[in-house]
Amino acid sequence: MSQVFDFLFGQYSEYSTLDISLEVIAVLFGIASVFFAWMNKIWVYPTGIISTSIYVYLLLKWSLLGDMMINAYYFVMSIYGWYIWTKKIDETHTTPISRTTSTEKRIEFLIFVGTLVFVYVIYRIFDKWNDWTAYVDTLTTAIFFVGMWLMARRKIENWIFWIIGDIISIPLYFYKGFTFTSFQYIIFTFMAIQGYLAWKKSLDKNLATV
Repeated sequence: MSQVFDFLFGQYSEYSTLDISLEVIAVLFGIASVFFAWMNKIWVYPTGIISTSIYVYLLLKWSLLGDMMINAYYFVMSIYGWYIWTKKIDETHTTPISRTTSTEKRIEFLIFVGTLVFVYVIYRIFDKWNDWTAYVDTLTTAIFFVGMWLMARRKIENWIFWIIGDIISIPLYFYKGFTFTSFQYIIFTFMAIQGYLAWKKSLDKNLATV
């Protein structure tokens, strides 16, 4: 039993109690944020802002630039999403769940490619392109950037990007030594699947009443 514990959490022996506590708090608020997204509730954003703020601090401290940029972007997009989700399209209705248009698909592609180039340049500038994880970081950053943009616009396809990115992140964060965060992404994967199904049911119901 102790060997399993050491395998999962041994790396935390080198971390401060404050950093471990902050990671756990960030994980809990992150899970809460995904839960509220699944429920299509505006609380996805304030809880997400707390989680991403903590992660920006921790990841910058640990020199994980790609991960830090993802969370800094989440923070900005959370503010944008908060505005979009509460913006009224008429006197009684806010922005509804919908599918991406052809124009938005082109924007998705531009965000994805632009993020790949941006992260690659940043990693080169800071001499971080020296491990296989840099390639995976670049890919997941691009996937999550698109997912967050789609969520902010309340597009159902956001969940597809979250599912893909979450699955990749599970072993990635464990390899980096962040077991709690790795566990978080396991939970995120299951919640993202349920989120997609819940949003699809809501979307189909709304379309049926039109």
